[in-house]
Amino acid sequence: MKAGFWMAPEGAEEAMTIMPIGLDDGLAAGARLGLGQLAHKSTEDLIRRCAGVGDLLLELADALAGQNAGAPGRLFDITDHAADERELLDQALGAGEVSGVVALPDGVTAQISESRMAGLWRVRFCDAQDRLVGDYLEIGAIPEVVRRAAIVNARDVSFGEAPEGAMNVMPLLAEIRARVAAFAPGDKSHIVNFSLFPMTAADMGFLQASLGDGPVGLLSRGYGKCRIHATATRHVWSVQYFNAMDEIILDTLEIGGVPVVALAATEDFRDSSERLREIHEAYFQ
Repeated sequence: MKAGFWMAPEGAEEAMTIMPIGLDDGLAAGARLGLGQLAHKSTEDLIRRCAGVGDLLLELADALAGQNAGAPGRLFDITDHAADERELLDQALGAGEVSGVVALPDGVTAQISESRMAGLWRVRFCDAQDRLVGDYLEIGAIPEVVRRAAIVNARDVSFGEAPEGAMNVMPLLAEIRARVAAFAPGDKSHIVNFSLFPMTAADMGFLQASLGDGPVGLLSRGYGKCRIHATATRHVWSVQYFNAMDEIILDTLEIGGVPVVALAATEDFRDSSERLREIHEAYFQ
């Protein structure tokens, strides 16, 4: 197992498949190239056949220009768009720094991926048979499904008697319970750094069992690699940073809203709006 609050099963990288969605392997490699991918002759033909994608890019650019990090997001339903149109959107928007999976009731999963334009997300819903049931573009700091899933059906802090060998877990759980009870939306998150808070194996095992494993798993590649997992306890997240050798260099719990490392900021929306307009001007006019 890997060390840290969240531990993957032996030999596994993570509990859920966390990767950019909406792209097969070949297309994903090209999409990450950005504008250059749209210069291929085959894509030029695709652009001519899918003029409506250009109109959608302008709508997205307008929405991004007016978006703020704390405001509700905006959805654009592309479920019924033609396959060619969705392929062109894949190439134009590419894959960004944050991706993840949200487990929902009845076996439904939401696969999310930030585009190359920060604050513009692709969200795909698949049923238990992996059939696509919804495909959306969403503008916001984080897709709403992430916020909702981390709260709906989440439990309050609950724990039993201290296990044998425990050292610090009981006062930590008491602190977590107090901070969860006091948290209000918009409050700054409280961070527990396990590098500064020594925990025995018994401590960590009891903490994991008490908080539980929640429905959200995110991966951010912005500055190194960061894995974010919602626990089953309301407002409590595991946030772990890794080096190039996939070793944990910072292992924390955050008590609060969605960790800021996964969120788009207000200035990101402005930059993304400008980039989308550049794409539209270069390839759709």
